Amino acid sequence: MSDLSKPLAALIRPESLNDFVGQEHLVGVGRPIRAAMDLQAVFSMIFWGPPGVGKTTLARIIAKESDREFIEISAVSAGKADIRKIVEDGRKQKGLLEDYRSPILFVDEIHRFNKAQQDYLLPFVEEGILILIGATTENPSFEIISPLLSRMRVFIFKALSEEEMKKVLKMAVKKIHETLKLINKKAKKIAVPVKSEEFLLNYSAGDARKLLTLVDNTFTLYANLELESLKNSLQSKHLSYDKKGAEHYETISAFIKSMRASNADAAVYYLARMVEAGEDPLFIARRMVIFASEDIGLAAPTALVVANAVFSACQIIGYPECAINLAHGVTYLANAPKNRTSYDALRAAQADVQAYGNLDIPLNLKNADTKLLKEIGYGKGYEMYPGKETSLLPDKLKGKKYLKVKK
Repeated sequence: MSDLSKPLAALIRPESLNDFVGQEHLVGVGRPIRAAMDLQAVFSMIFWGPPGVGKTTLARIIAKESDREFIEISAVSAGKADIRKIVEDGRKQKGLLEDYRSPILFVDEIHRFNKAQQDYLLPFVEEGILILIGATTENPSFEIISPLLSRMRVFIFKALSEEEMKKVLKMAVKKIHETLKLINKKAKKIAVPVKSEEFLLNYSAGDARKLLTLVDNTFTLYANLELESLKNSLQSKHLSYDKKGAEHYETISAFIKSMRASNADAAVYYLARMVEAGEDPLFIARRMVIFASEDIGLAAPTALVVANAVFSACQIIGYPECAINLAHGVTYLANAPKNRTSYDALRAAQADVQAYGNLDIPLNLKNADTKLLKEIGYGKGYEMYPGKETSLLPDKLKGKKYLKVKK
């Protein structure tokens, strides 16, 4: 249900921080984004989190409350030419206006930009020609190049809570009623039965956009929000699998757990679901590369070679043929023996680093680059091949074993 042109999500989009729903850890009193806006300190940022939790909306609010132009592009369809035009326009404005304010360039799905495209953005961010806000559902540590990431602050967004989703639903129903009253002043209030509310909350799983889309489609088709009407709306194929929604995360979880259990049949089934839904093959292949080291590790070191080869094949070939490469890799990884000792060793060592900080490195392992360093004992007693049992750890950790190889 809309005003004949706009979707419901656009109609109830908040325009100020005070009306924004969710992400209290970012926009609550004294929290980082609220504090930055109070000081009018706008900087380049990455918004990382699941879909439908307010990343685009918050970027718009930041632009509005800092009185800056908001330019929105999608990394799926935009390229260098689009950015070049934005930059050229910005430079012209900067030359003409004394009180020039850098526009906010919002890049949705910024993880879809390749390295060259991200490199191209870097100098303009550094020059202050534009302020970059990128939204991503993927871990920016893996998807954003280090030079760009180091110039941006990363803010993690969370799925909306049940209470926050109820608030969104209430806003949506109120807006539908207001729209109906413009057409018919006697329009009745819209009922949301308890079972309908439960169904909407379970289906959307903290994704406001998903909830609003279903409410909008259902009311447009059936003029009510009864449970049966909601279920009938979901018969549309385009709503059966949301590549960015809860099913995206649930399916990849089931996929990984099936490989971990050495159940190749289940793993191939969940792979097929993702392939049929048009899931990004690199997203799947990337998880396989991680799995090869995390779960197989020393039991079959070639697993990492196979997983990397599958990732490379997906980059070179693409759909539909790379699905065959994925199936090849998945069946290999599922059937491979499992050994998490390398992974466990890393985590145990990290725990000690966090607990003790940077302990002093033994003198015999330090390089005696100068005469003074040699005189004070650097490198003294160093043996090139001292044997496995010789501890080379800091004194506080002497004798500690991180790698517990299974016999």
